[in-house]
Amino acid sequence: MTAASDKVLERLGRLHPKIIDLSLGRMQRLMAALGHPERQLPPVIHVAGTNGKGSTTAFLRAILEECGLRVHVYTSPHLVRFAERVRLAGKLIEEDHLLDILLQCEKANGPEPITYFEITTAAAFLAFHETPADIVLLEVGLGGRLDATNIIDQPLSTVITPVSMDHEAFLGNDIAHIAHEKAGIAKANTPLIIGPQDNAARLAILTQAEKVSARPYQAKLDWFYHRDRADSPTGYADHFSYGDAYGMMELPCPALPGEHQIINAATAIASLRHQNHFNITQSAYADGMLNAQWPARLQNITAGRLGQQLPQGSELWLDGGHNPAAGQAIAMALNTPGQEPLYLICGMMANKDCGGFLKPLQSFSKKLFAINIDGEDSHPAARIMAMAEEVGIMSTTTTSVEQAINTIYQQESPSRPVRILICGSLYLAGQVLRESNLPPT
Repeated sequence: MTAASDKVLERLGRLHPKIIDLSLGRMQRLMAALGHPERQLPPVIHVAGTNGKGSTTAFLRAILEECGLRVHVYTSPHLVRFAERVRLAGKLIEEDHLLDILLQCEKANGPEPITYFEITTAAAFLAFHETPADIVLLEVGLGGRLDATNIIDQPLSTVITPVSMDHEAFLGNDIAHIAHEKAGIAKANTPLIIGPQDNAARLAILTQAEKVSARPYQAKLDWFYHRDRADSPTGYADHFSYGDAYGMMELPCPALPGEHQIINAATAIASLRHQNHFNITQSAYADGMLNAQWPARLQNITAGRLGQQLPQGSELWLDGGHNPAAGQAIAMALNTPGQEPLYLICGMMANKDCGGFLKPLQSFSKKLFAINIDGEDSHPAARIMAMAEEVGIMSTTTTSVEQAINTIYQQESPSRPVRILICGSLYLAGQVLRESNLPPT
């Protein structure tokens, strides 16, 4: 059933002819019409980057909530329903409240041009203003400098997770230009936590930090982390160490799967260790590692409807990553000795580098099933198949995720467990979660 807010969101999407039009002018106009709710918020941590910004935000939320704090969160895109983007004091926004703030924003904006992301970001700010909380976690939508979220003048801290090639049509065609755009969230006299970066990206970020007099804290220089392989004196079976000028901590490895999540967790920790507003205990950091949740990022959905069709011992994974760096992170997580070969079910948006994403997966992927993403501007399945073949992955096309799964266990591996990864797009991931009745909560 279509929610009333969906009809309003569809209407708001027609207020501007372009889906993406990076600018702050329209946002500033609407904020003024709403009475500047963005100036009346709790302390804000502003998170930009190409890879890991959503997971870093999830770790921040988990740690802060372990301290008993009320946490507002704004992320994008959503997977199943729009309410996932706006979390008020720990809970997804209720439908009636969402409808009310969307209508308030529509009325304040009138017929003036404004993009979908801008007016929905304005709605999030309005909801955050109206609901008491202790802190706001604000994830950049695209870029940073001209992103609609970048109207917060004095955040508590800013964070830039690893930057890689993505959205070149809007941010620039090399890593330095993209990093410069991401670094546009840096503010004067404000901590700027810089995750591990390519050298060109790092230099671009530091140049912008110096220009605005931000206070940069760099991974591997001002803070560091490493995976521990020896037995832990604290009793953690699987653990890593984090260190900075304030000392060392030994923490359990994140519950979110993948070695790359240690990077995201450490980035979240660094952003909290280099602020002086909240006192975070080591136990909160430890519990946050174990309790963070972030759907469609190496999410194990074997227990869902689609996974229940598979032979005993099988694994069904879902990941929305869609650029070469995401492919490398997935490869590090799933390319483990002694595991069954991996089958891929892949759909991807037309503006993404499918070959670059798939190349790191080539050595341990047995076969790829390429699909179209219904209702989206995606690579045709035949094109994905061709790109997979170019990087050395045997592939074919299929009509749906479910058809691919049926083919894998009935024809490819009828008598033994299988490992399957559904991958390539958050839009595809959302459709899978919806069909599996596993909406984010």
